[in-house]
Amino acid sequence: MLALVGNEALPRTAAFFDLDKTVIAKSSTLTFSKSFYQGGLINRRAVLRSAYSQFIYLLGGADHEQTERMRAYLTALCRGWDVAQVREIVAETLHELIDPIIYDEAASLIEEHHLAGRDVVIVSTSGSEVVEPIGELLGADRSIATRLVIEDGRYTGEIEYYAFGPAKAEAIRELAETEGYDLERCYAYSDSVTDVPMLEAVGHPCAVNPDKGLRREAAARDWPVLTFSRPVRLKQRVPQFAMPSRPVLLATAAGVAAATAAGIVWYASRRRARTA
Repeated sequence: MLALVGNEALPRTAAFFDLDKTVIAKSSTLTFSKSFYQGGLINRRAVLRSAYSQFIYLLGGADHEQTERMRAYLTALCRGWDVAQVREIVAETLHELIDPIIYDEAASLIEEHHLAGRDVVIVSTSGSEVVEPIGELLGADRSIATRLVIEDGRYTGEIEYYAFGPAKAEAIRELAETEGYDLERCYAYSDSVTDVPMLEAVGHPCAVNPDKGLRREAAARDWPVLTFSRPVRLKQRVPQFAMPSRPVLLATAAGVAAATAAGIVWYASRRRARTA
């Protein structure tokens, strides 16, 4: 698929965003633990463990071993959960829990990429039932996320697809082939050293709030490093790259045309006056 720029056809491009600590200030999955408790899906002990895991994650991120332990714990925890109930809980608490922890800088960057004509894709290790609604809230065009096996409307505790490490990069390449993205002209953002394969997959990688491992990699490879630190509710944001609506564009165009016509009339009258 090609985008027309003037008379030239250019391949499409995209910006790929990791989610946790890149676009939002916390772990997306662990953020919903209290809501899952209130919905009767987990007990108080699980809530406390999730809170502790969130605290450790916020302090230093999660390396490969920690992520694997968290994955095993969460998949075992959700075995037998009703999928429809999980989706309902996420939908009901999405704005309350996620909206306040979206980085203002990330939201502005998403706007900038959209304005430049790029698709925005959220790429997260968290489950699709959490990632996809958050992606929609952010205005993302697509999402890549972990998918759990479902039988008879309930989770089995097994993983169908795990969006982690090299698997993220592989999913990005597959999506690029399907959508016609030129990866050399694409962008990627992440906070974790485990996402180095994802960052390597594009021509414009960028570290955001990097952990120690990614900070070292970014310095060695001369990758840009961004610091996002201002969580803000989307409704309270002042859009940095707002695109005028179609009525505004039409009104503006009409105004420009009227002003141009008036200028032409004025210039012609001046010339007549000088030659009279």
